[in-house]
Formats: sequence, C-alpha cells, structure tokens
Amino acid sequence: MDSTVLEKYRKAGKIAAEARDYGASLLKAGAKLLDIAEKVEKKIYELGGKPAFPVNISINRVAAHFSPKLDDVELEIREGDVVKLDVGAHVDGYIADTALTVEVDNDRYHRLIQSSKSALERVIEHVKPGVEVGEIGKIVYESIKKEGFNPIENLSGHGLGRFKLHTGVSIPNVPTRSKRKLKEDEVVAIEPFASTGRGYVESKGWSNIYLYMHPPTPRDIRLRFLAKRLKEKFGTLPFADRWFVREFPNLRIALERLISHGSVYHYPRLVDDGIVSQHEHTIIVTEDGCEVIT
Repeated sequence: MDSTVLEKYRKAGKIAAEARDYGASLLKAGAKLLDIAEKVEKKIYELGGKPAFPVNISINRVAAHFSPKLDDVELEIREGDVVKLDVGAHVDGYIADTALTVEVDNDRYHRLIQSSKSALERVIEHVKPGVEVGEIGKIVYESIKKEGFNPIENLSGHGLGRFKLHTGVSIPNVPTRSKRKLKEDEVVAIEPFASTGRGYVESKGWSNIYLYMHPPTPRDIRLRFLAKRLKEKFGTLPFADRWFVREFPNLRIALERLISHGSVYHYPRLVDDGIVSQHEHTIIVTEDGCEVIT
C-alpha cells in the first residue's frame, strides 16, 4: 500500500477510535440521542476528519441503522439500555469504521456484550493473507455460540474503499462456503453481532440515513437539481436526515420523491427479536497478519 494512503487510513482510524471512545463516555441514562450524535460528529471534525456516515445509535433490539433527526429532541437513553455506537471517519475518502456496545448502568447483558467483543478479538488473531472469509465466519459463529448466544447471520463485515463504505469482500458472521481469501493490503471492517434472539434482522422503520444513488428518471427540473446537489454535497457516502434538513430546509417532499424513484436509497432500521451487541474494528491485512487502525 502506498505510504501516503496508509497514513491517511491510520489517521482516519485514530480519529474514529477517539470519537467512538468519546461517544461511549456520553452514553448515560437521560442523555439525548441527538446530543450524542451531534457531539460525536463534531469531534470527528475537530480531530481533522469528516464523518464517513451518520453516527449510528442503535438500542436494544435495533442492531444497526438508526441516527436521530433534528426533531428527535425527546429520544433519550434509559437505564438498562444496550446501546450500539457505530462511528465512521474518513480522511480524503479513506475510511475507518468502528463500533462498541455499552449497557447503561446495569450488567444484565455483560456476557452478551463480551461475546461480540471476544469474537472480534479472535478474528483479529487469525486474520492474514490467504484466510478464507468462510473460515472467519466460522470463528465468529463458534465464539458467540460458545457463550450461549446467536450471531446475526444476515449482517456482515465489509471491505472499505476510497469514498466507498461497503465494497469488495463481505465478512460473514456465520460459516459459509465462500472460498474468497483475504489479500494483503485489503482494508476490512470486521463486525460481529451477537443476539439473545434468533440472530436474524428484519427491516423495520426508518433509520433517517440516506445514500445518493443516481439521477432521477422523471424530467422534473426541481428533482434533478436536488439530486445534483446531493451528489455534490454527499457524494458516494451515506448522509443523515439532520444534514439534509440543514442544507436543504424546504425540500423534504422532493427528497421523498427521490426515494420513491430510487434515486436516493433509505437505509432501513435493522431489528432482531432479541437484545443485540456489536463490536467492530477496521483492519488492514498485512504480510503476516493485520494492523488494527481503530
């Protein structure tokens, strides 16, 4: 990997990790989700990076894909909540993605939380060039099942590219027949999810997170103008409802039309039937192992 690119990945990783840990310190009973998301994203900017996606704050059965809107002023963390904080930062498009789970003022789900963390640690120990992704899924599966929980089979880790949050290799959380092997210099987000439920998420409700896809097909000048502006402002990375409203305060109906036409993708909220824990690191595959940059 080019040394300049490597240093940008390392800087992004350091920023994401510091913002993640700062965010973890804010996860307290009574804390407003909006305040947490805004403060963590501000921290990313202060440290010299940019958010690679909106800060995700997913609670209890919600495994992933929730970021508060500007008018979500009443949403707050409660005692006993199991909170997943997922943070991404980029430097010149080079992305680091990381997450942790905190149980607020309780330890009922300590073993669950430890199970996803331990699975991540075990994978990192085994990663090197030539390792099959199906084998990684087996490691996650066996590690989490050993603790009496279920890995979420339809969520996975992913490759990271420049200005691309999900690209290249997919890293399963269960055994698969995939013979795809990790390669030196690949940048990968490893993210085991453990659940007290069946270990299978469904799309339920809005996440308030969007992604520009392509220009709209209708010949509506206003829609085409908005799509052009979204591409210029957010490019190929996800953006928050909060960010959209601040940038385009009177164009929500137009955004909804772009979503209905498939020009903008809305990420669904992903929900399991049990309590979910997640841990995530971004790694770079090296000659004889990997470097954890978050």
